[in-house]
Amino acid sequence: MAGFPGIRRLVGIETEYGFASDGVGPHQLVSESAAIVASYAGRAVSCWNYAAEDARRDMRGFSVSRLASNPDDAQFDAGEPGSGQGERVDRVLENGARLYNDHGHPEYSTPECASVLDLVAHDRAGEEIVSECARLRSEQTGRPIRVYKNNTDYHGASYGTHESYLTLRGTDPDCLIADLLPFLATRQIYAGAGKVGVEGDHGAPAGFQLSQRADFCAVEASVDTLHNRPIVNTRDEPHATAKRFRRLHLIVGDANLSEWATALKVGTTSAVLRLIESGWRPAMRIRNPVDAIKRVSRDAALRWVVELEDGRTAAATDVQRQYLAAARQRQDDDGEDAWVLDEWEEALDALDRDPTALRDRVDWVAKRMLLEEFLAEERRSWDDPLAKSLDLAYHDLEREQGLQRGLVACRAMRQVVTDAAVAAARSCPPADTRAFLRGMFVRRFPDALKAVGWSGVAFAHGASTFVFDMSTLVDGLAVRANEELGPCTTLDQAVRAIGSLSEPTRAV
Repeated sequence: MAGFPGIRRLVGIETEYGFASDGVGPHQLVSESAAIVASYAGRAVSCWNYAAEDARRDMRGFSVSRLASNPDDAQFDAGEPGSGQGERVDRVLENGARLYNDHGHPEYSTPECASVLDLVAHDRAGEEIVSECARLRSEQTGRPIRVYKNNTDYHGASYGTHESYLTLRGTDPDCLIADLLPFLATRQIYAGAGKVGVEGDHGAPAGFQLSQRADFCAVEASVDTLHNRPIVNTRDEPHATAKRFRRLHLIVGDANLSEWATALKVGTTSAVLRLIESGWRPAMRIRNPVDAIKRVSRDAALRWVVELEDGRTAAATDVQRQYLAAARQRQDDDGEDAWVLDEWEEALDALDRDPTALRDRVDWVAKRMLLEEFLAEERRSWDDPLAKSLDLAYHDLEREQGLQRGLVACRAMRQVVTDAAVAAARSCPPADTRAFLRGMFVRRFPDALKAVGWSGVAFAHGASTFVFDMSTLVDGLAVRANEELGPCTTLDQAVRAIGSLSEPTRAV
């Protein structure tokens, strides 16, 4: 998808998966998660470059001394001596993705994509890869393992589905935050995954809400990700030329099973970033975004009214429409861009008129209607334990057990990519981003690799280590580099091809 003039916006999704296995207690989740990742049977290398990561650097121009920790995570750290609870298993896959265990969760990071539909295919490929790892681990232990693509264990712990967007460094970070807040506080009306019950607010009535992550938003903006979570995460890890770009790292979104919801979530956010980068500012600003994101999520009447800074009130759909209207005026000729804006408008119209019309594409609508039918048949209420069990079952990735998987099987859920595209994404990186080169090195020269990161690879060549800096490969140069290196079957050929590129190589 076109991002801004001359640049293709790189986008990616990182998903932490929940899982359950008989006989595995909280103190064993880290080691079991590592074992699931280690079960990956495809082509991969284990030399991730951690040196390029700095989670404490804030895009507002400072670094924090420490990150906030979640006290609920203490149960994961109280493992028995020798249990391996601190083990970290990291794999870089031949499709350019990264698979690793993040604390007590298997995590899959898609390769960088320049197309929303490519991203959906690679996100789906991640579901299948993690499910396959769990199956192989289950065969090793004899214990069944259930994998869930969701964001809560319903006992106070939340795990994320993070989005990454290449953005222009020249955009003022305070403006970026302020202009994103109204959009992100209301985006859940079509991107929420749905949730039974409320966490962290014991006075709130039990019921059904739109978002799984809204309960855990505590501040408007912060570099933290594990505790006091923000609506806008301000971590500054560009994974590209730092003077030109930053990577917007969003942790506020839900884990979507609906392909349409994933596509619209990412597509609309990319369109909004294009507006902000052009200098456009939203007129409607929400007085208290942290309060609003919870109120919108928990509004059982589905009116979704928010209070604006000027004292007026507005519907969440109207807040979204201000972004849509501006995006229409700046619409690209790109086919995906037109699809996103058309689907966005259709969804907002349906949400105003009759949200049930979106049961074939919006996760929270599909889940709510499905659960209402079950509960009505059993004469149960939302506060019955069965409701949460059904909620979790919606996110089960097992084809025979997952409720969402059942909707897909009976063609009651819209798909936007083919099964063939998902199958290809399991082993093939996008052809038009630098992920192609990362995957190529993993596939053709795994024994030579010394370090791999998002922005480069280091590999042994003769008696020395050669460093290929890919931080500049975020536009047309990436396509040229892919064409130059694609035919290379030996390291000598690869080194010559790298030398022919106009950009010099630097440290990873």
